[in-house]
Amino acid sequence: MKRALIVGVVGVISAAAIWAQWPTTPLPTGAIADRLVVLKAERRLELYDGPQLLRSYSVSLGREPVGPKQQQGDKRTPEGAYHIDYRKPDSSYHRALHISYPRSDQVAAAQTTGASPGDLIMIHGLPNGAGFIGRLHLLADWTVGCIAVTNAEIEEIWRVVPDGTPIEIKP
Repeated sequence: MKRALIVGVVGVISAAAIWAQWPTTPLPTGAIADRLVVLKAERRLELYDGPQLLRSYSVSLGREPVGPKQQQGDKRTPEGAYHIDYRKPDSSYHRALHISYPRSDQVAAAQTTGASPGDLIMIHGLPNGAGFIGRLHLLADWTVGCIAVTNAEIEEIWRVVPDGTPIEIKP
């Protein structure tokens, strides 16, 4: 009985480890996204080329995912229309694309309460050295407001999303 339990647990852990790293078919060479959409409630990031959905990724969000980001430290992922304004290859996470948050109206709104709106909202991979976690990161919202994908996924997103690409983050 004890041995069967151990074998079962090892089997479940092995299956989870395989699923966490299972590769997907990469987007074709030359594919370029011209728009990104994040659906927070569905924990999904979508890449589009015109009306065509190129790829959909499951994501983890800020630890307080409901509602728009209002100030630094609220652990919320922003909502609204932005663009990818630069890339950060030397991030604390495996690659990062910066989202143009905050807009001027968000800065003004935060300042009325004496707070900072925050910044450094990124689409990024897993923390450096933790890539082995793979898709298991999806078990919880764990960022401080960013949008997280696996390392393999951020590599693909990095390749097909040019700077300046619009991103809409929906509730």
